[in-house]
Amino acid sequence: MRGDGTFDLTVKIAVGGAVPLFTREFAITSTDATRVVSGNGLPPHPAGTFPVAPADPAYQYDRNPNAIRAQAVRYSFPAQPIVAAQPSCLPMGAIGVMANGVVFFNAIDALGRDAVAHEILDRCGGHPERSGQYHDQATCVDDAGGGHSALIGYALDGFWLFGHRGEDGVVVTNAELDACHGHTHAIEWDGRSVVLYHYHATYEYPYTLGCYRGAPVRSGG
Repeated sequence: MRGDGTFDLTVKIAVGGAVPLFTREFAITSTDATRVVSGNGLPPHPAGTFPVAPADPAYQYDRNPNAIRAQAVRYSFPAQPIVAAQPSCLPMGAIGVMANGVVFFNAIDALGRDAVAHEILDRCGGHPERSGQYHDQATCVDDAGGGHSALIGYALDGFWLFGHRGEDGVVVTNAELDACHGHTHAIEWDGRSVVLYHYHATYEYPYTLGCYRGAPVRSGG
């Protein structure tokens, strides 16, 4: 952290190691009314070594004692989400599921701080919490190329989360998004062009969502 409270993500230390690929389960099924995401929440990419080893330089900053464990992940949300009359607050814990099956959490830690700034994550921006659920706060996505970013995840209100680039292919900033971290324009939605609200990942807090713009669902719904 700098003296003014900001930080440089590109030089932030990360948990070391590259644990090989896990036995991953993940499926997305859709009907006209609902989209169901299910799996075991394990990442499709190598993860850092958790618990953090005492020999890891990250240990002096964050001694995460948790091991990555399979979970029962299942969310059912509207396939055609609707913008709610009023936005709603994000809960602690999971607020969506990445398109790779890993859940993503809101942007604050248990002490109410910027989690990406204060928690030490692996090189893919993830780590396990107490139950062993591996999750992202900063998203690990391949966002190279031009044009509007591709879909990278689903918020639990059914609206989609896209990568860091907007319509013109330029990286989106918070100033271009509303309080919930989204905006409305034509996007590719289930194979057709639709003018629809959607969220964007950014390199600024809160990184993914600031609030729910639709009606959220619960796990197992």
